[in-house]
Formats: sequence, structure tokens, C-alpha cells
Amino acid sequence: MKPAELLPQFDRFLAERGLRLDAVVAGGTALALLGIIQRETRDCDLLEPPLTEDLLRAAAAFATTLRDQGQVLRDDWLNNGPASPGPLLPEGWKQRLRLVHDGKALQLWSLGRPELLLAKLWALCDRGLDLGDCLALRPSSEELAEAETWIIRQDLNPDWPTHVHSTLGDLAGRLGHGL
Repeated sequence: MKPAELLPQFDRFLAERGLRLDAVVAGGTALALLGIIQRETRDCDLLEPPLTEDLLRAAAAFATTLRDQGQVLRDDWLNNGPASPGPLLPEGWKQRLRLVHDGKALQLWSLGRPELLLAKLWALCDRGLDLGDCLALRPSSEELAEAETWIIRQDLNPDWPTHVHSTLGDLAGRLGHGL
């Protein structure tokens, strides 16, 4: 899905049904809405609030409508995502939110850059799937060093710090830091 094209349609869909959603978006959707990446995303991960049954049903109905028009969209395209970093984010993260979609029934906020970096770098270390997004964010060596300290605290596995250091070191090399 291309968030900038899909979300205005979903906004109209929600408005027609008298539903409203004001949420914090993360992941690829946030990066796309901020213009950092151009790729399509599979879903729209929301940090908060937890989606209500009415909104989940509306999102699934919207997906069905689009599939009937020949587009591909999973029923669970709008979700509260995998393990959310929300409770672990640094103090004050809500003050750094940025408005990325302001519709009639749909208002979406993105994490600020520091928190987007933490979430994407943590995901890179944890899942190894977010290298392209991390490269697109182009973190500085200072941002990587700050993130490393935070990411290491997120897992108690004794091998985790070495893994994080190696993963972020590889990213730093790809970005041309310290070479």
C-alpha cells in the first residue's frame, strides 16, 4: 500500500460511517508519510490508541472494498503492530510527535525523529529486516551512539550488547561513518 494514497480514501470511508481515529503511527507508514521512504508498506502500525472493535471491522471492510476493486490489502492492514516500543520510549516522546495526516475522520501523528530512529534501529537489531529504512533515515554517528545505549537496555540476553554493537557498526560503515 502507498500510505499517502490509501489514507485519504480510508479517511472518507471512516467519515461516511461516523467513525473517527486519532492515532500515533509508526514504522514504514510513518516514514512514507514523512517522505523519508518511497516504498510501499504492508500495513499501518499504530502505537496508540488500541484499536476498537468498530475500527478493526471498518479497516477490514475497507480492505474488502479495495480488493473488490482489484487492489491488494489485507484485512489486518491497520493494527497495533508487533511488540510496541511505546512504553519504553524516552520521556517526552509525545511532545515530539508530528502531524502527518489531518483528515476529516483520520488524524495521524508520527513519532519524532529521535523515537523513529530508536524504533527502527531496535527493529534492525531485533529482526534484521529494517536496514533499508535505517539507511533512509541516515542517522549520524552521534545518533547511533545514543541509540546503542538505549537499544542495549531493551534485552537481557548476555549476547545482546555485542550483537547490537556489531549491527550498528555495520550500519555505520554502510553510511560512511568512521571510515
